[in-house]
Amino acid sequence: MTDAPRPNLPEFSVTELSAALKRTVEETFPYVRVRGEVSGFRGVHSSGHAYFALKDEGARIEAVVWKGVYGRLRFKPEEGLEVVATGRLTTYPGSSKYQIVIESIEPAGAGALMALLEQRKAMLASEGLFDPARKQLLPFLPRVIGVVTSPTGAVIRDILHRLADRCPCHVLVWPVRVQGETSAAEVAAAIAGFNALKAGGPIPRPDVLIVARGGGSLEDLWSFNEEIVVRAAAASDIPLISAVGHETDTTLIDFAADVRAPTPTGAAEMAVPVRAELLAQVADRGSRLVGALVRLVQRRRDLLRGAARALPRAEALLAGPRQRLDAVADRLPRALTANNQIHRGAFLRVAGRLTPRALAWRIGRDRDRIEAFARRLSTARTTQLRDARQRLAHDRQRLATLGARLGPALARALAAKRERLAGRTALLDALSYHAVLARGFALVRDAEGRAVRTAAAIKAGDRLEIEFADGRAPAVAGGGGRPAGARRRSGSGQGSLFD
Repeated sequence: MTDAPRPNLPEFSVTELSAALKRTVEETFPYVRVRGEVSGFRGVHSSGHAYFALKDEGARIEAVVWKGVYGRLRFKPEEGLEVVATGRLTTYPGSSKYQIVIESIEPAGAGALMALLEQRKAMLASEGLFDPARKQLLPFLPRVIGVVTSPTGAVIRDILHRLADRCPCHVLVWPVRVQGETSAAEVAAAIAGFNALKAGGPIPRPDVLIVARGGGSLEDLWSFNEEIVVRAAAASDIPLISAVGHETDTTLIDFAADVRAPTPTGAAEMAVPVRAELLAQVADRGSRLVGALVRLVQRRRDLLRGAARALPRAEALLAGPRQRLDAVADRLPRALTANNQIHRGAFLRVAGRLTPRALAWRIGRDRDRIEAFARRLSTARTTQLRDARQRLAHDRQRLATLGARLGPALARALAAKRERLAGRTALLDALSYHAVLARGFALVRDAEGRAVRTAAAIKAGDRLEIEFADGRAPAVAGGGGRPAGARRRSGSGQGSLFD
């Protein structure tokens, strides 16, 4: 038996074929730009890489963004966003598929940017970052102003020039890129850095912040629409003024900032008042204060002069006291001599009784009296303590006896009360009209709630209330006819209640 003819084709292993296809694809499509919608993006993988797909109406291609490239992307992929991706095609032999390794991404036109902007704005607004209640008031006269902007552009020169014209103050500039891949991270770090400064530290803490940039296209201003910048502005404890673009430009940081300025120059005008106007106000109020003080002093001087004219002269006021002083001065020497003689006589009379023997006798007598009082006090305390103990024992015994008698007495009294209550309850039930109602009778009341005892008391059209055993019902008296079997009294024209 002969061998079957073999085809004239080279033989590849699976690995060799996959490698050949990989080289062919990468050499044929080294760099491509692909437009499509992001699909299957669920965030960054734990490895830091991002995996998703780009699709349109008729096809789908897998995409991957390596970790180092993803951190540098200006626009991050988002589910459903139409983008233009630039990268190189390659294959993944492990699953026999081709994919694009993306190196840059940009939204597919201004419409996509606006859709992304509106979506991000709605998300941040739902978190309350744009709530007016969170916004802070600007300080009236800040001592230090922090500016977050590019140090080389015309914006910082305009701000510094306007601040110098209006009210010179200490300005701290945090240089950042206001456009590019790292711009958003730098602006957010600058806002957080200013807020991290401590009051009284080597670098003064700003009283107000200005985030500024000149005008530009939507793509140029996109850094100030990034979520990291908006969250940093909303979290700032220092009042923040947003001055991004011209008056017609709107970015998301404008909604999160405490105040939005139409231009960077307008932000400087909002931050500080005009120094010349303040000096003029101070001078005007100072002159008004001086004039008021002068008028007050003049008015008080006039009042003092009027009061002084009504007072008598000092000579007239002092004439009487001066004369009395002269009279007393004349009598003082004689009075002092007489007083001295009186006290000397009294002392001489007492001095005769103040001998050592008399004093010793008096001290001994007082000592004996004190000792007698002490003995009597000790005896009285002992007696009182013994009597108190006896009374306490007697009271305890009496309390125990009364306690033993109290329980039965309370039980008997409670039983008697219960019997009286049961008797009166039975009597009340026997005399109450409710028992009569329960037997099928009814009680009729007029409009004022009074009981109607006779039919003659009712007139046609009167409003009545009939009480039965289970409740009350309203009724109106009829004008003619009478129920079957009812008897009419002689001379009475009253009809039935139910006519």
